[in-house]
Amino acid sequence: MYVTVTDLIAEWKNEAGLTQKVLDELTDHALLQQVYPGGRTLGRIAWHFVTSIPDYFTEFGVSVEKVSNPNEVPSAKEIAQTFTKVSSQVVNALGEQWKDDSLQQVQNAFGRMESNATIFMGLIKHIAHHRGQVTVLMRQAGLPIPAVYGPAKEGWAKLGVTPPL
Repeated sequence: MYVTVTDLIAEWKNEAGLTQKVLDELTDHALLQQVYPGGRTLGRIAWHFVTSIPDYFTEFGVSVEKVSNPNEVPSAKEIAQTFTKVSSQVVNALGEQWKDDSLQQVQNAFGRMESNATIFMGLIKHIAHHRGQVTVLMRQAGLPIPAVYGPAKEGWAKLGVTPPL
């Protein structure tokens, strides 16, 4: 749990760095990879979580500039660049707009009364959830997977280790 805004910013920066590594590996062709026929594409999932970040923060009291054209999935490069921009804006907005006691304030979040610290921990988990979906679709699309919380197949190979099954 986050006790200070500095704690939240540090966690945000760490998770954003991991997410950025994943998004930087995307290709335009891979954006078309579907979960199942007629289902969401890798591009739609990635663009969803990137564009929802400003909405989420703004909804819960931290003003962050909204992303234009959230319904049109752009190129892989634009997704990664937009995430970089949004992540930086989040860090600046938190540092400027909130004090440590802001984290303890309670508000209604999706029908539950939760502290702001809990609400934003939920957003970070939301991004991690979708980041996991994206990496599975990247594998299906033939892209290399960067290490997130540990090596992927490619990372194990670089270490000369047969990846665990």
